[in-house]
Amino acid sequence: MAIEIERKFLLVSDAWRALISRSETFRQGYLSNTKRASVRVRIADDMATLNIKGMTLGVQRAEYEYTLPLPDAMELLDQLCERPLIEKTRHFVEFGGKLWEIDEFHGDNAGLIVAEVELDSSDEVIIMPPWAGNDVSHLERYYNVRLTQYPYSQWSAEERG
Repeated sequence: MAIEIERKFLLVSDAWRALISRSETFRQGYLSNTKRASVRVRIADDMATLNIKGMTLGVQRAEYEYTLPLPDAMELLDQLCERPLIEKTRHFVEFGGKLWEIDEFHGDNAGLIVAEVELDSSDEVIIMPPWAGNDVSHLERYYNVRLTQYPYSQWSAEERG
């Protein structure tokens, strides 16, 4: 079984922007979302994938990913995926020996920026960058699949932290 282990953090400053090594534009949507798993289609620049992810809360979840033909992915996003689609720019930043992925959301989720770091184990100690704030790994509302159901634009000031 493929396992993804990652932690998510809110950001406390824009200092990470000076460290960006590259960025990709993402457009993604969900074909299915159940209590057990979500099925996502994603186009990252000119690459397309189908992703199946377990719905376990926390830092460790089952995840499978497969390449799709780009035209098929475009049709799936346009015709079959739930709305709103997730639109974001993913920025890649190296810090403390780890690759951090910083998602800057657009569209219905504009204003939300979340940093993710993949780990080798769920108890791995990481060097925290000065721009990383609260750990939101266990807060389901920050999961992309939840952002299609309850977009950031609808969150109250309290929910935005």
